[in-house]
Amino acid sequence: MRLARFLYSSVESYGLLIGEDEILSLPALSSIMKQSLPSDLQDFISLGVEGISTVERLIKDSTEDERKEATLRTEDITLLAPVPSPPKIVCLGLNYRDHAEEQGASIPDEPVIFMKPRTAIVGPEEPIIRPRFVKQLDYEAELAIVIGRKGKNIPVSAAEKHIFGYTAFNDVSAREIQRKDRQWTRGKSFDTFAPIGPCIATANQIPDPDDLRIRTRVNRELRQNSSTKNTVFKVYEVVHHLSLVMTLEPCDIIATGTPAGVAVFMKPQPRFLSPGDIVEVEIEKIGTLRNRVVEA
Repeated sequence: MRLARFLYSSVESYGLLIGEDEILSLPALSSIMKQSLPSDLQDFISLGVEGISTVERLIKDSTEDERKEATLRTEDITLLAPVPSPPKIVCLGLNYRDHAEEQGASIPDEPVIFMKPRTAIVGPEEPIIRPRFVKQLDYEAELAIVIGRKGKNIPVSAAEKHIFGYTAFNDVSAREIQRKDRQWTRGKSFDTFAPIGPCIATANQIPDPDDLRIRTRVNRELRQNSSTKNTVFKVYEVVHHLSLVMTLEPCDIIATGTPAGVAVFMKPQPRFLSPGDIVEVEIEKIGTLRNRVVEA
């Protein structure tokens, strides 16, 4: 199932995306069925597989008319960031072989990690705000893991049980600041520098997260075109390695790195983002995350 958080008549809710045109409100359906579900998507994620099983039963036991009563047209709602306030956002650097190759960097023997603040999160169709003093604004398409179960020192063999699902993530970066600081936090932490969405595809819908097509388009021009096959550390390995360092918690976001094709390494010269540009991050089985760049 593809779960999305949305705004309808000034009220936040969440539900199942049905194709591209409809969304089934899960709190509305549970109310009709006189069942209990959390009113908030983050609380639902914390239920893990139990929550997914509850939804599957709700859908199985409901009538077509009951589901229709709880269904909305997507043109009548506003999609929001599926996880607006994660406990932490952990990102990987240099985790695609083609991205390391395009910049002449060595393949790391352990994951290279950094953090982004949750205040950087925006949802689909929300603007990426370029600060006036930033001129080298860049995109990075990434598959993001959404943790569903708390864990520490998680073996690779058990990592799948701790994953709720996956979403698309854009690790927006101010390259001149990143270069000046010689580390990545400040240049990647501005407000709006973490677009995420449009939904979370639950883990049971993606049996092999290490074989997904990932693309970025800027103003419809294809810039990144790769596959999660090209990652250095695979999804379950990433969860394992990070859990050796920190306790992973429900709703944690782990961005698993970006493939080749970022603006800073384009030839014959970089082609950074400008106000008015539309950036689309598309990941197979998840959907397309779309944001427009605006000037602060």
